[in-house]
Order: sequence, then structure tokens, then C-alpha cells
Amino acid sequence: MFQMPYQRSVIVACDVRSLLDLQNIVSATSGVQGIGGYKVGMTLVIRFGLSQVVSVIRSASAVPLPIIYDHQKGATDIPELGTEFATAVKESGADAAILFPLTGPVVAKRWIRAIQDCKSEGLDVIVGGHMTHEQFIEFDGGYITNMAPFSIYGIAAEMGVINFVVPGNKPKSVQTYRRHLETIGVDLEKLNLFAPGFIIQGGDISEAGKVAGEQWHAIVGSAIYKKQTRDEMRISALQLVSQITSD
Repeated sequence: MFQMPYQRSVIVACDVRSLLDLQNIVSATSGVQGIGGYKVGMTLVIRFGLSQVVSVIRSASAVPLPIIYDHQKGATDIPELGTEFATAVKESGADAAILFPLTGPVVAKRWIRAIQDCKSEGLDVIVGGHMTHEQFIEFDGGYITNMAPFSIYGIAAEMGVINFVVPGNKPKSVQTYRRHLETIGVDLEKLNLFAPGFIIQGGDISEAGKVAGEQWHAIVGSAIYKKQTRDEMRISALQLVSQITSD
């Protein structure tokens, strides 16, 4: 069953080009107290396949940590593909998949349910509704309506989802979405928030921590993987962890 090893942690986003780079990141950081897992996306998976990527992480890790697959962005295709997607991710050995069901409630429900059907086999779902970049949401000049994230989070919560992606570089939005989830009945003792958008995208881990609650996980990539040596990666990981655990 998917379970985060810490109430607060740093998830390492492994958006690199080679398996050697991936191996180096995991070897450098997996023994750091407060590193809660690894997120992999299209950069590696298109080149090498998710199963091989998962295998490299497992073999390089000093301790077993969750592996999260971010399809960038999953659940934007037709409803029927949800089952095929969930099956493929499950067979790879990953522990969870991130979905951003931006194409409507029918897709949201089908794709979330497809992953939930694999929960007994070790796969869980994390649902996002608001991305971190500029001009995403309507009031910021984007295509996505202002209420769409609330609808996405609401549907997911009704289906029993307790893991959500929120935009870490937008603390006010994090606070708003957390309150919304509480209002619609999500148990805050079980709620896990996962937040990207730090460092390069301008987010401050300490600021996000003030509004994210007791259980939240900062997703950070380039601040770690762009370091030149394993020692530098480890030092960066330690510094980032200290920010999230000291709030």
C-alpha cells in the first residue's frame, strides 16, 4: 500500500536524461532523513520505459521509498484509456500515479477509479487540479476556468482520494484548496498535499509549509539534480529537508 514515510518530506523530481543521472540522484539522496520518495515523468519514461526506470531507482536506493509516476498530464485522454493506463503503471512497479483530469468529470471519475481498482496490488492515485506555471488558470489569463480545480478536487475527494497536488509557488491557493477539501469532508489527519513549483518557479518551501498542514511533501527537482556531484546533491537535499521539517 502507498504510504509516505514521513509526515513532511521532500520528493525528488527526477527530470533527467539518463539512467546514470537517475542512479546518481537516488544514490546521493535516498539515505537522507526526510527524503520521502522519487517522482519520474516523461523525460526518462519516453527514453527507457517506466519499468526500467523503477528498477534503477529500487536498485540504487539505500532504503525503500515510494516511486510516483507523473504522466504530465495523466487523465486528459478518453475515459476508456484509464484502465490501460492504470494497468501499465501497476505492472511497472511504481507506487502511485499523478492525474490531472482537466478534460472533464467523466474522464476524472473513470481514470481515478481505474487506479483505485489497482490499490490492492500496490498502486495509488494522487490528483492535481492547478498547475504552477503562469497563465494556467482563467484569472491569470489561462484557459482553465477558475472553478475547475475545485471541481476536480471535489470529485476526487468524493471518491475517497486523500492525496492531492497543489501549486507550491501559490501559497494562497494552497490554503484555499486545503480549506475547500476540509469543507467537503476530507479528514485532515489523512490528507496528503504534494506541492511542486519551488526554487526555479519561485516558490518558497517555508511559506508553503505555513499553509499546507501537517502532512505535505515538497516536490523539488533541479535544485538537486543540477548539482555537479553526489556530495553536492546530498548537501542540497539536506538543506531542502531542513526547510520543510523546521516549520
